[in-house]
Amino acid sequence: MMEPAGAAQYELTERRISRLTLAVGVLASVGAGFRFSIRIGIGVLIGALLAWVNFRWLERAISSVARASTAQAGSPEARVPVASYFGLFARYALIATVVYVIFSRLRIPVLSMLVGLCALGVAAMIATLWEVLSPVSRRDD
Repeated sequence: MMEPAGAAQYELTERRISRLTLAVGVLASVGAGFRFSIRIGIGVLIGALLAWVNFRWLERAISSVARASTAQAGSPEARVPVASYFGLFARYALIATVVYVIFSRLRIPVLSMLVGLCALGVAAMIATLWEVLSPVSRRDD
């Protein structure tokens, strides 16, 4: 199967977003821990880890759907693997369950976990700026 021309660049950007999500989460967690409290710092870190898991599951599910649709391009009735649907929707259940259990059992503030979930958005913005501002010759670093 042939890959589209820019597929390698998309994969690099996905890896960059994945790494940046963890880096932003750790930095925000340390900052929140020093500025507010260790509980809030832990909440931010938990949220960032959940954002990273969410991104990885979404990436895997979308890749699976794309492969299935490409493989069945000429078929009048395309079938998507059930596991792909599971990956798309189970990630929300995972996030909700983990946030609820951690909040109810460990008393970590929900708002701090929600702030940690924003690490994915921040990472995507940083990766976008990287793509826009870096010369084409340096983008595959």
